[in-house]
Amino acid sequence: MTITLTSDIESALAQYARKIGTTPELLALKVLEEQLLASPDALKVSPGDKGRTLFDFLGGHLGALSSSEFIPGGAQMSKNSGKKFSTLMEEKRQRGRL
Repeated sequence: MTITLTSDIESALAQYARKIGTTPELLALKVLEEQLLASPDALKVSPGDKGRTLFDFLGGHLGALSSSEFIPGGAQMSKNSGKKFSTLMEEKRQRGRL
């Protein structure tokens, strides 16, 4: 099999291969193996499969935390969000950056 790469991908592949001390070919094989062989279930998509969500696909990369673990009483970030946003936009406008 031959895979034709765009010049951007070829350049990025060569640059990263040099950075980690390998060849572009070995790096490409490693990346393909990791993506395609590490989790075969992630690649299984059947027509009409409505059970899988974006969260299912990205589940290993997403998380949540409670701000109260870091800030007593929690960060309260959802309170007055519209007011906070409008204040920030007004400040940007006044600085001529809007």
